[in-house]
Amino acid sequence: VQLQASGGGLVQAGGSLRLSCVASGGTFSKYNMAWFRQAPGKEREFVGGRDWRGWRTSYADFVKGRFTMSRDNAKNTVYLQMNSLKPEDTAVYYCAQDSRLGAIMTSTQSYEYWGQGTQVTVSS
Repeated sequence: VQLQASGGGLVQAGGSLRLSCVASGGTFSKYNMAWFRQAPGKEREFVGGRDWRGWRTSYADFVKGRFTMSRDNAKNTVYLQMNSLKPEDTAVYYCAQDSRLGAIMTSTQSYEYWGQGTQVTVSS
């Protein structure tokens, strides 16, 4: 499985970005997907996850109401719409695929496949 993330960039506080992650080489529609982020000097943290059918979504508290995660199984793509961005959202954002069936997991250890990351920088 290969994951290719894109859509990052530089945006002013209050602005929006839409990240995309395209999967190839596996059965995308069978597995949960997630977004994580990692700021300089900090551990990688869970941002949001969506189950394989697209019925359930889980978000970290710090993005609730601002970020929306969606997936298009026909396109093997997962999205992260980020609105009302804050400087503290600055980080490298990674998409990840869980190789097991079940609930949406928030730990990095639960995800076997990772994209290369896309930089999001929010200026104040």
